Amino acid sequence: MDSIAQPGALVGSDRVLAVLAELAAHPAGVTLDELARILGSPKSSVHRALGALRRAGLAVQDGRGHYLLGDEFLRMAFAHHEARPDHVRVGPVLEELAARYGETAHYAVLDRDEVVYRAKVDPAAGAVKLTSVIGGRNPAHATAVGKLLLAFALPDDEAVHDWVGDRVLAQPTERTIVVADRLAAELARIRRLGYATDDRENEEPVNCVAVPVYLGASTAPSGAVSVSGLSYRTPLRALVEDVDAIRAIAARSGTAAGTGTATA
Repeated sequence: MDSIAQPGALVGSDRVLAVLAELAAHPAGVTLDELARILGSPKSSVHRALGALRRAGLAVQDGRGHYLLGDEFLRMAFAHHEARPDHVRVGPVLEELAARYGETAHYAVLDRDEVVYRAKVDPAAGAVKLTSVIGGRNPAHATAVGKLLLAFALPDDEAVHDWVGDRVLAQPTERTIVVADRLAAELARIRRLGYATDDRENEEPVNCVAVPVYLGASTAPSGAVSVSGLSYRTPLRALVEDVDAIRAIAARSGTAAGTGTATA
């Protein structure tokens, strides 16, 4: 792997930072001799820099004498990554979706039986605005974003039946799925296709397509991005036929979207 540090007259804190950066370039570890050669610094100076990093937990030495990034560095990096505001990270995604389709784009997360809208972008002009608000909630089983996230949270039919239990699920419209068997079948379809739809199930004139996004761990979505529009203006079939483009927009904007075979 090529060095990412710039050899030269490194002193003090500059050397410590250069050593830290070089450790990041060697995930399998690197020896003191190799670090000194790469950085063009005396071994004693590099050793002092490593000592400072090890005391802070930012570097460790393994049984072979190789140096690696420490767990404390990884903890801080992941904590910072996870703490970045959702709306900042998904903002470009939503803006591009709203501009492309002339409809409202949302980012939502699952909170038990409901979805919470963390971010929303309306089209710039010329379209009727939806009533959804940032911080607003809707029944998870009645929305595309909610059904998609439930499909990941409830991995099989048994889990879906347990989730429904003896409850009477809210039915915002006559199209809302409220029977456990039907909901289990719908979530299985979503897992297979990799996207979810809302065919006027939460609001009578509104339909929607949602895809998963991964702002944290890659094994489970942190939330879902959706495009929602009035059915007479943007038919559901048109959104479904373009679901691969919705995924591509998410990926181009730095948000990894789940993949799946989309069929109309």
